[in-house]
Amino acid sequence: MPPVSRIRACLFDLDGTLADTAPDLAAALNRVRADHALPALPLSTLRPMASHGARGLLAVGMSLTPDDPGYAACKDQFLAYYLAAIHVHTTLFDGVATLIRRLHASGLPWGIVTNKLSLYTDALVSRLPWPHPPQCIVSGDSTPRPKPAPDPLLHAAGQLGVAATDCVYIGDDLRDVQAARAAGMHAVAAAYGYCGHSEPLSWGADAVISSPLEFLELGYIS
Repeated sequence: MPPVSRIRACLFDLDGTLADTAPDLAAALNRVRADHALPALPLSTLRPMASHGARGLLAVGMSLTPDDPGYAACKDQFLAYYLAAIHVHTTLFDGVATLIRRLHASGLPWGIVTNKLSLYTDALVSRLPWPHPPQCIVSGDSTPRPKPAPDPLLHAAGQLGVAATDCVYIGDDLRDVQAARAAGMHAVAAAYGYCGHSEPLSWGADAVISSPLEFLELGYIS
């Protein structure tokens, strides 16, 4: 890996890394459950799957996989409910705004690379209170292959005009670390995020942080 002093850009996952989207995702899933005369599930049950989108949430909340007959209809319901109320309880994680201000003050560009489809990414990102806007946004349908393929990260680096080896990527899912590794980037695991049911320390990231501001202690920003 390149030395820290060569880092020229920071890229972030969105759900579970920059923004706490779980409450609104869980609310949409519970609306689907209500349509099927099922009681609401607590946020604590749904939160670990928030980074896995409709597939992960429908697996936990409706016991459905993409091969099941009712999956497509439930997915459409879920996504419609989510888009209609995409920024009700969603907030930036504590420390994210300060971190972005530090990046801006250091002259380091930053961007978002998410597997969220652009329809939902754009709707959410435009509503969040960024102290400085992202210089690139790459969604799950921006490239032919989403994460864990390196394509989205390489596309983001190209948009910023920075070599992939000069970037660091921060995310809260194993796929994020895998994508960063495949792209030749530094990888930082956000253990404060959703993380599914796996252990971030086992992902092979260069570092694991328990809060956004811990990133400042890693030496990537002067």
